[in-house]
Amino acid sequence: MDAWRRLLLAVVCGVAVASIYAAQPVLEPMGRDLGLSADLSGWIVATSQFGYLAGLLLLVPLGDVADRRRLIAVHLVITAVGMVLTAAASAAWMAFAGLAVAGLFAVVVQTVVAYAASVSPPAERGRNIGVVTSGVVVGILGARVVTGTLADVWGWRSIYAVLAVLSLALAALVLAVLPPEERPQRPAAYRQAVASLGGLFGQRTFLTRGLIAFFLFASFGTLWSGLSLPLADTPWNLSESQIGLFGIVGLAGALGAARAGRWADAGRAVPVSGLALVLLILSWAAIAQLTWSLWLLVAGIVVLDFAVQAVHVSSQHLLTAAYPDRTSSVIGSYMAFYSLGSALGAAATTAVFTAHGWAASSLLGAGFAACALAVWATGRRRPLQSTDLRPGTAGTHQAREETQVL
Repeated sequence: MDAWRRLLLAVVCGVAVASIYAAQPVLEPMGRDLGLSADLSGWIVATSQFGYLAGLLLLVPLGDVADRRRLIAVHLVITAVGMVLTAAASAAWMAFAGLAVAGLFAVVVQTVVAYAASVSPPAERGRNIGVVTSGVVVGILGARVVTGTLADVWGWRSIYAVLAVLSLALAALVLAVLPPEERPQRPAAYRQAVASLGGLFGQRTFLTRGLIAFFLFASFGTLWSGLSLPLADTPWNLSESQIGLFGIVGLAGALGAARAGRWADAGRAVPVSGLALVLLILSWAAIAQLTWSLWLLVAGIVVLDFAVQAVHVSSQHLLTAAYPDRTSSVIGSYMAFYSLGSALGAAATTAVFTAHGWAASSLLGAGFAACALAVWATGRRRPLQSTDLRPGTAGTHQAREETQVL
């Protein structure tokens, strides 16, 4: 896969995930315009998240049944429909409907990752996944900066109008530029693909990486869902636009971890994951100093996002190599852990900060990271189960070796 096609897939991921997180910086004006009370405005984001979770279970398995290139284009078009409905909403129910549709089909991200893995030679799989996945982080963190600027100039509705146009343009490009997949095996039936999801939880490779993702993104969510609270408080008293600039800091760390894909290709996905989780714990020591030093906070954010992205890319590389016959289902199920962990971190950090302050929130984030490291260490020591090496589940000799030390 050449650089331009990798870039296109990364942009698709960024735009899709931005449709979920775009509302975060503009909850107050959006809720006010739609007639929602302050205590109900949080449902604007929650609606997209619930739609996303449903899509992980119901739509992602389609990637193991249908042509993924066409599926990506269709999902982008329907995402655009949801964005248009949200932008044109005259009542809250219309906005909720649009956000639910957009969230449901934002799982195009997982189809993109599965597509990138399937069309990549084994020696380049990790590199391509690393570049494509970087678009997800750009979408999550970059949305905080870009949407705030658009809302200040043209209002919150302009955000969803722009996302709709981008989604339609990307759908056309995907069909025109990307090559079709060549699958060596006959695709499974949709019902069979959905039913197979339950069996994954009995596989050590999948379960270990899923639990790591759960705690990893709980730590990630603890930072990014709670960061605005102490920054808006004394002694900093930063504005919303100033707080949004910290998303740029996070991008620097996350994009720096794109090289994690190359490390995975070289067979170092497992040790890189362990080292990155240690760095994640250490990053919280710097982040905890927010109350008196913004420079230490910046350093901690860079290290945290680097660590999170390195583990995330390594995990997806291992899973797509170990389960080449159902990459869409595996990635979708894996991302369910991601969503649940992010939700846990977001809910817990606000409650902990309100009761005990930022030091306690930092301890919470470090605790989640320590749990992820414990899962990694435990999984690495456990003997390999025979079910993890059944015929057809390990795509390469490298994947077999790595699952043995997972």
